[in-house]
Amino acid sequence: MGGLSPIHWVLVLLVVLLLFGSGKVSTLMGDVAKGIKTFRKNMAEDDDVSMEAQAERPTGSIAAPQPAPAAKQSENEPAYRG
Repeated sequence: MGGLSPIHWVLVLLVVLLLFGSGKVSTLMGDVAKGIKTFRKNMAEDDDVSMEAQAERPTGSIAAPQPAPAAKQSENEPAYRG
């Protein structure tokens, strides 16, 4: 009990094929295979081209945000004393 028998897996596969159709399933599996091949190819490369591209980018600095000017207190409003 608790495990799925081979007949259960066949029924699950049949339901998936009925819901999505064989064309979508085969397209999805092809995309997964391409992704795995690309991942393996990039892991096997000695020189990481993307890291080199990032190293060639000019480095810039981002200025810190300026503090907001202090709110001017109205003459009619009393100062808050907490």
